[in-house]
Amino acid sequence: MKFITAVIKPFKLDEVREALSEIGVQGITVTEVKGFGRQKGHTELYRGAEYVIDFLPKVKLEVAVSDKLAKKVVEAITKSALTGKIGDGKIFVMGLDQVQRIRTGETGEDAL
Repeated sequence: MKFITAVIKPFKLDEVREALSEIGVQGITVTEVKGFGRQKGHTELYRGAEYVIDFLPKVKLEVAVSDKLAKKVVEAITKSALTGKIGDGKIFVMGLDQVQRIRTGETGEDAL
């Protein structure tokens, strides 16, 4: 099993969610986050004063999938989140040792 975390631009969330649904992803967790990478933030002007915004709004997606679905998930996120501009985000894929569904006690891939 794999645990996939993706950090994307907020306006791409609906496209990514639809792409994941199409390939059979059962559920995702979405968190609004702030951060920066190579994009480094930007400067804005407010009431005549210039100030720097260091942390940019992003969306973090988390999804646990079977090994056979992991590559398709990464491809779906990549295609649907791509704008071709700096700040498109990152995808992290990690091994997942154990999953347990609280309600039924199912474990492993059955719990996904």
